[in-house]
Amino acid sequence: MPLTLQQRLTEAEEAYHKLQIGESAAEVRDSNGESVRYTQANQGRLRAYILDLKAQIAAEAAGTAAGTGPINPIFG
Repeated sequence: MPLTLQQRLTEAEEAYHKLQIGESAAEVRDSNGESVRYTQANQGRLRAYILDLKAQIAAEAAGTAAGTGPINPIFG
């Protein structure tokens, strides 16, 4: 069963925390279910992944696709 966006976010944030407290590496499952290993050297990519997940969650909550706004028809 695939992880929900919230589950993926929680896992990513836990991995980021591990890197912040000095662990050498942390693993996260991506949207395809594949394991991705992050280290101190690429923790910026993990942070970007976290921000992307938060944007997707916010878009779902707002009822829009990530990166788009509401549809505003113009009649005239």
